[in-house]
Amino acid sequence: MLDVRPSHPVMERVWDRAIAAQKRIILPETEDERTLIAADLITKNKLAVVTLLGNPDKVREKAKACGADIDGLNIIDPKNFSRIDEYAQKFLEIRKGKVKSIEEVMALLDNYLYFGAMVVKLGDADGMVAGASNTTADVLRPAFQLIKTAPGIGLASAYFAMFIPNCSYGEKGFFIYADAGGVPDPSAEELAEIAITSCLTMKNIFGIEEPRCAMLSYSTKGSASHPLIDKVEKAAKIAKEKRPDLLIDGELQGDAAIVPEIGKKKAPDSPVAGRANILVFPDLNSGNIAYKLTERLAGAEAYGPLMQGLDKPVNDLSRGCKPTDIVNVAAIVAVKAEIPYGTA
Repeated sequence: MLDVRPSHPVMERVWDRAIAAQKRIILPETEDERTLIAADLITKNKLAVVTLLGNPDKVREKAKACGADIDGLNIIDPKNFSRIDEYAQKFLEIRKGKVKSIEEVMALLDNYLYFGAMVVKLGDADGMVAGASNTTADVLRPAFQLIKTAPGIGLASAYFAMFIPNCSYGEKGFFIYADAGGVPDPSAEELAEIAITSCLTMKNIFGIEEPRCAMLSYSTKGSASHPLIDKVEKAAKIAKEKRPDLLIDGELQGDAAIVPEIGKKKAPDSPVAGRANILVFPDLNSGNIAYKLTERLAGAEAYGPLMQGLDKPVNDLSRGCKPTDIVNVAAIVAVKAEIPYGTA
């Protein structure tokens, strides 16, 4: 068996918790051999109980062709699903006023992403991982429409779990980058929500007892003046007022956020400066650019975009992902499935 167990202690803990949890994970993109290889690896490493979507004969034929062992895995064909009428009726209730007929619902349920989201919504699986062969918008649309945000969470956002080799910053090279894949131009209020939810993700999913969140800008504590900076400063204030128990601070420049000596010099009174393990970017441009540069220039492992704030976990993948990326995202989903987001 291919050894894909991660070397970073943070992901090792995630794996251990996933193995203990034995959650049920939907992998809908069975037309993609990476999904089938990942299903094999997830099963052999006992990370989750995998269900695949598709025509069983075609899925098994594809798996055999790519050398993936999926014997014994549950394969659901939405076109021949015994409970499809029940699913359609529930779908119609959830999307009342948005869809007009059962016929329209049935057409949507032919889409594996919508069908998979309904399986999770109705509790017949604990989470779904997709995005190897579908766009982020296609993956997240069913999640937003059917699963929606968790109680007490006002905004679903996306983050990347970044593991940077030979790095002493953050959590021994581990960071959350948020929002780097979801909200294009967050308001100050939305930035505050992203910061708070990212702290909960860091603590609850990755087991880091002290999340330290830096809200990034090109200014540190008033070193420059511009409306773009004002937004970040306001967001930090809102986040700290809403959750004074969390370590959130800004505005901070990137070096002031992660380098101890620079943090002490530029923001000596900050509880986060020089120590941040969560980086909240002012917009999707900066967040997405930063994660891709970190991945390529520093050789980082980047898992995501991972959704936070949904009532039940549906997580996206980069279309350039490897089977091992799918495996690790499935482990994260398995852990996320057992933890209410409002739990501090």
